[in-house]
Amino acid sequence: MGHCLSCLRNQTSADVVTTPNRKKDEMTNIVTTNQVPTVMISDYPQAEPLLHSNENSINCYINSNNLLNANALNSVNENCSGDTNAAQKMHVINEKIPKSFYQKLPSIPRSMSSLGSSESRVSESRINQLFDQYKDNSEEAILAEGIENFCRDLHFNPDDFEVLVLAWKLNASQMCRFTKEEFVQGLKNMKTDSIKSIQQRLNDITGELTRDSEQFKDLYRFTFKFGLDVSTGQRILPSDIAIVLWRLVFTNNEPPILDKWLSYLESNPHVRGIPKDTWYMFLNFCEFVGDDLSSYDDTEAWPSLFDDFVEYENDQMNQNVSKNEIKIQD
Repeated sequence: MGHCLSCLRNQTSADVVTTPNRKKDEMTNIVTTNQVPTVMISDYPQAEPLLHSNENSINCYINSNNLLNANALNSVNENCSGDTNAAQKMHVINEKIPKSFYQKLPSIPRSMSSLGSSESRVSESRINQLFDQYKDNSEEAILAEGIENFCRDLHFNPDDFEVLVLAWKLNASQMCRFTKEEFVQGLKNMKTDSIKSIQQRLNDITGELTRDSEQFKDLYRFTFKFGLDVSTGQRILPSDIAIVLWRLVFTNNEPPILDKWLSYLESNPHVRGIPKDTWYMFLNFCEFVGDDLSSYDDTEAWPSLFDDFVEYENDQMNQNVSKNEIKIQD
């Protein structure tokens, strides 16, 4: 029997179709007070010719392909109130609808409206179990050893790009340490509560970062803060740590100038630290200079370290040109 569950609705009092001579209490067996299901005219072929017979009453005409619910019946009955023949025909339609039809329709479960949201719901208790599995015995945090075990179960190395992404999503305050609050809230935000779901989500995020420049910029800025030793109030990133983190954060989108830049830092021991503004502006520097340094303008407000780097590279280039000219003359 044709019916559509999506058309069922709850209402405090059902609209019922009655005829002038039908007692109100007789209708309570037909329509319950909690649900008004949809009925198709095509389910009751006897009713169709009755409706089509009165072609003069346009308001009483109902296409047999349309759905006729209780509200539609009530509307038709009101429109046909001045037509005695039409009212009698509506009475016949009501008589043809079996009383048991309404009783056989199942009620909509209360949880039905929340099916979509339940799919993304995570278990905080499972997240807590994960944290307890890797946390340090003497401190309410996952430290270096626990992180190493955690990465092994995730099938990542501790120095993989995905682990940096995980720290970013957990908003970890420092390296080699995940507090309980960071771990629990971070996984809840990621909508993950198991090793398998964390793996999948990290892979998804890694792919998104290659397409979303704003998300990557956020990760890039986080990486500077992540490398600082907050326990000592450190505000400048040591050069050796900065070099490691630059290589790590640019794992999947390495700028053409990166190798020359890192080689310059490694060959200059006097460069002992990287301030935050230098770290932040290096991303803009990479975008500005492109594949080479020909478009670099030293009159712009770049950090002095960039000026020194460009000058050093130009000297190297001029030296190479001079050597080639000498070889040609020889």
